[in-house]
Amino acid sequence: MILVEQPPRSQMRRCRARVSCYNRRRERSSIPPAFSLEMSSPQDDANAPASPTPSPAPPRGASGRRLGLAIAAFALLAAAIVAVWVDEHNAQRRLRSEVAQRLTDLDATDQATWAAVKEAQDNLRDAQAKIALLESRLAESQTQQAALESLYRELAPARDEWALTEIEQVLLLASQQLQIAGNVSGALAALQLADTKLQRLDRPQFVPLRRALARDMDRLRAVPYVDVAGLSLRLDQAIAAVDGLPLALEERLPVPAAAPPPPDEPAWRRFLRELWQDVRQLVRVENVDRPEAPLLAPQQQFFLRENLKLRLLSARFDLLFRDQVNFQADVGAAEAWLKKYFDTRAKPVQSMLTLLGQIKVTDMGAEMPGLAGSLDAVRVLQLAREKRLR
Repeated sequence: MILVEQPPRSQMRRCRARVSCYNRRRERSSIPPAFSLEMSSPQDDANAPASPTPSPAPPRGASGRRLGLAIAAFALLAAAIVAVWVDEHNAQRRLRSEVAQRLTDLDATDQATWAAVKEAQDNLRDAQAKIALLESRLAESQTQQAALESLYRELAPARDEWALTEIEQVLLLASQQLQIAGNVSGALAALQLADTKLQRLDRPQFVPLRRALARDMDRLRAVPYVDVAGLSLRLDQAIAAVDGLPLALEERLPVPAAAPPPPDEPAWRRFLRELWQDVRQLVRVENVDRPEAPLLAPQQQFFLRENLKLRLLSARFDLLFRDQVNFQADVGAAEAWLKKYFDTRAKPVQSMLTLLGQIKVTDMGAEMPGLAGSLDAVRVLQLAREKRLR
């Protein structure tokens, strides 16, 4: 069973209009219309009035031609209707395929969108988890920072107390170095160390102490510089050279060199010349232009050299203690002994006399400043702290 879809009403109206136009053209022509082809709907046939009289029968030949034309027109009309229907059907099929393709594309796009949305949701959950972890770590760090701040507030007073105690010990050592050894450079370095420590602490209550340290450092810088280490080394060299210094009683004139004998000298003359040289060595005549050197026994020579070493060693200790009077006295005594008991024409003795003369003029008479101001400032801060704790 073949189902044929009924064409729409718009197509039926167009077909009736074409048939009507064709009938009017036939009526205008010279050939009388023998047959009128009309297509009407069942409603038009029902509403049309009944003709009172039947139409006369057309001729036989003209009726056949009109019938053939009508059949041809109907066939053309049916073919046009079928063509229109086929075209509409193809258009609908193409539209359905396009719609299906669009729906397929939309489904693919929808799936991709849902995949992207799911991935974004996963990323969002991961980001939220990371943010929560960071927030927890931030809270832990803030808690640790608060604990450290509280611990620092608890330890800060103890730290200040330790710093004051350490500075007091440094100042005591520097004061001892000044009073005992006169070590100005060491005391100045200790004061600078204490001031640097107070500068790192940066407490307003330490300002008076830093002011006192600055005054003491200025007084130490005003003390004239004495090269204690260099002078001590030179005195050590002088002490080491005492054993090699020649005494005045050991002074000997150089023996004049004998003239070379002539090659053709007779034997008897050479004998007399050698005999005369031996006789001349038995007696020596000198012109004495200075007091005669004292004669010392070997034991006395040993004690002389040791006493000279002790004088120079004492001068070194006087230098360390910055004792100007005793230093000059010891150096002067050593210089006098050298001039009296040793050969002043020997180069080692002359070098030592020059050395002692240079050392003797060293100025060490400047009074050593004390560090009482800095020590008092430290103790005042310690007393004030103890009162606050009570």
